[in-house]
Amino acid sequence: MPQMSPINWLILMIYFSIVLIMFNSMIYSMFYYATSLPNISSKIQKNWKW
Repeated sequence: MPQMSPINWLILMIYFSIVLIMFNSMIYSMFYYATSLPNISSKIQKNWKW
């Protein structure tokens, strides 16, 4: 696609970076909430041992 003008490449780069930021924030939030779940499960297991 060498016939595209530079403004189209700029818009494409901005759109791609926005999509990457959204995807990375989704992955970060997924791992952030996944690390808080084993603490709750370990507390439940300790309560079941009692």
